[in-house]
Amino acid sequence: MNQLMDVLALPQFGLSTVFVVAFISATLLPLGSEPAVFGLIKLSPHLFWPAILVATAGNTLGGALSWWMGLGTHKVVDHAAGHHTEVRALAWLRRFGPRACLMSWLPVVGDPLCAVAGWLKLPFWPCVLYMAIGKFLRYLTMTVALLYLWPGAMPH
Repeated sequence: MNQLMDVLALPQFGLSTVFVVAFISATLLPLGSEPAVFGLIKLSPHLFWPAILVATAGNTLGGALSWWMGLGTHKVVDHAAGHHTEVRALAWLRRFGPRACLMSWLPVVGDPLCAVAGWLKLPFWPCVLYMAIGKFLRYLTMTVALLYLWPGAMPH
């Protein structure tokens, strides 16, 4: 396991590792991707923007997968129940529409929010756009804050 971790920490594998970790962490699995982004940037400061963009892409695609899982779950439940189902407690989310996916960056509730957007059949592409904006801002803010707290890896 240590050898695998050593290989994944190498800059030439770092961006693909960041992508995979960001993708997986955007599903309903409890995994944070910020340490992977921060670690890569600490090792290779010149990868600041590529790491932010790759993490955003991976996390957004993971959120899109969660959206599709939510839609699929809704269809299965509708088919099994024989009628259209709606969760009343989440009716407020429908009012916000795809803009609610801006909050997909939030810990604990953000990733399930993407699945709920699919469940509610909110439009896919606008949801993905708002997910990407929120996730990009999160990675940028978190990484800059961590670099400020642990200086020495600021990009040039």
